[in-house]
Amino acid sequence: MDLYYEITGKGHPIVLIHSGGADLRQWAFLAPLLAEKYMVITFDGRGAGKSPTPKGDVNYVEDLLSLMDYLKLDKATIIGHNIGGQIATDFALVHPERVTKLVLITPSLTGFHWSPESVQNVNNVVHAAPNIDKMIEIFLKTQAYQVVTNSTQRDLAIQMLRHHFQRMLKWPEFKMIWPEPPAIDRIQELEPQTLFIIGQNDLADHFLIADHFRKLPQVKFTELANADHIMMALTHTEELYQVITAFLEE
Repeated sequence: MDLYYEITGKGHPIVLIHSGGADLRQWAFLAPLLAEKYMVITFDGRGAGKSPTPKGDVNYVEDLLSLMDYLKLDKATIIGHNIGGQIATDFALVHPERVTKLVLITPSLTGFHWSPESVQNVNNVVHAAPNIDKMIEIFLKTQAYQVVTNSTQRDLAIQMLRHHFQRMLKWPEFKMIWPEPPAIDRIQELEPQTLFIIGQNDLADHFLIADHFRKLPQVKFTELANADHIMMALTHTEELYQVITAFLEE
C-alpha cells in the first residue's frame, strides 16, 4: 500500500476521505472524537499530504478499495467530503457490499455539470499559477471559504491549501479515471443507508447535487447552520460528530 494512512481507535471501521485542496489533517478534530467509539482510518489521497504523486491513469475509487483490502476491511462506513464524497458515492455504487453506511458531506458528483460561476472560480485560481500566494488569496475570497477564513482554523486551512498547490504545480500529466456510467446517471442504484450533510451557506451547485439524492428513500438530510462548503470538519466539528454518530447508532 503506497498511500499514507493513520488508524486510531477500535471497533467498527470508519474510513474518512478528505476534500480537494486538503489532506487527512482536515479530520484533525473529528477523527479523535469518532475514535472514542470506532476504528477510524484517515488517509491522504493520491497527490495529497504524504501520499505519492499521481502518474498516468489515477482511479481514486480503486485506491479506496486497495486500502480497504490492504487493511483487511470487509466492510466499513465511508465518510467523504466534497470530492471525497464523490469518491465515496462511486465506491458505494461499484462496491456496495463493502459499505455499511455512507456519510456524504456536501459531496461532488460525477457527471454533474457545474455552473459557469463555479467553473470561473476554478479558472481564476488556475490562471494565477504559479503564484501560490495569489492562488490562495483567490480561493479564500470565494463563498466556499468564508466561514473557515473567519474562524480560528484559518491557518490550518491555509497550510493545507499551500501544501496542495505546491504539490499540484509539480504533478506530471495524469488522467482521472471514474466509473462508467457516471454516478449522476445511476444514483437510483445506491444501496447503503446514507446521511447527506450540507451547510446552510453552501454553494448553489451543491444544493442541486442534493436534489439528486432527495429522490432516494434511504437518504437522510441534515443542514448545518452557519456552515459553508469547505472545511466543515474544522469549523463545525461537534455538530458533525453529533449528527454522524446519531446516524451510525440508528
